[in-house]
Amino acid sequence: MALASPWIAGLVALLAWWASTGAILVAVRRADATGRHGLVTWGTLPLLAAGLWGIHATAAQADVAAAYGATLSALAVWGWIELAFLTGTITGPAPHPARAGVPEWERFVRAWGTVAYHEIALTVGLGAVWALTADAANPFGFWTFAVLWAARISAKLNLYLGVAKVNVEFIPRPLTHLPSHFREARMNWLFPTSVTALSFAAACWAERVAGAGTAFEAVGFALLTALTGLALLEHWFMVVRLPDEKLWRWMLPANDTKTTPTGEDAHAVR
Repeated sequence: MALASPWIAGLVALLAWWASTGAILVAVRRADATGRHGLVTWGTLPLLAAGLWGIHATAAQADVAAAYGATLSALAVWGWIELAFLTGTITGPAPHPARAGVPEWERFVRAWGTVAYHEIALTVGLGAVWALTADAANPFGFWTFAVLWAARISAKLNLYLGVAKVNVEFIPRPLTHLPSHFREARMNWLFPTSVTALSFAAACWAERVAGAGTAFEAVGFALLTALTGLALLEHWFMVVRLPDEKLWRWMLPANDTKTTPTGEDAHAVR
């Protein structure tokens, strides 16, 4: 069966990453155009329910279909929480631009305040997925969410500390205050640690693929390898000036919203 190939699994992960990111961007762009951000968020709540159900339903199964199902279900849970953030529904208690000249500790507290509820929601989501898969035969739903969670925190911290490329093309209307909390810099102290950790994780998953005893393990670890590799690539996009936004720009409806030209980039979506 073709789907049992680790190479096909890697391709599926790539397509799922691209398609899910594009779908979220389209939904947010349409919410900006209509002003119905809450309706878009709560109208897609069944996606969250379906994702949690899928993780639960595949937890006890150890076959190729279950490996795909668990991974895609985790992406559904992740995607809804990201959509809730980008529509401004679940963000933080401080929806204000950064103040110039404040001490570094205050700058960090204010930046945390812009995303606090969302980061808490992601952590609660991680706990929920862990609870659904603890001691289960199929751990790939949990590991998928855990990789996305860790990569998300790393990306946000790197944006806060300063990266070379800060792209505002996809920033939605409710989050126009976020750019002021990030810096542009050639490098920061965390970035080498981030890319090293992601590279090590991808290598570990790849080693598990090579040593897999079943098609279930090979597919599951191949999916994790691909998703971790994509997270690593997204980190490099923050310091290498490549037009990665072209991957999604062509599919988006026209945006008439004016935004300030400094800040958050599309990596926050993924």
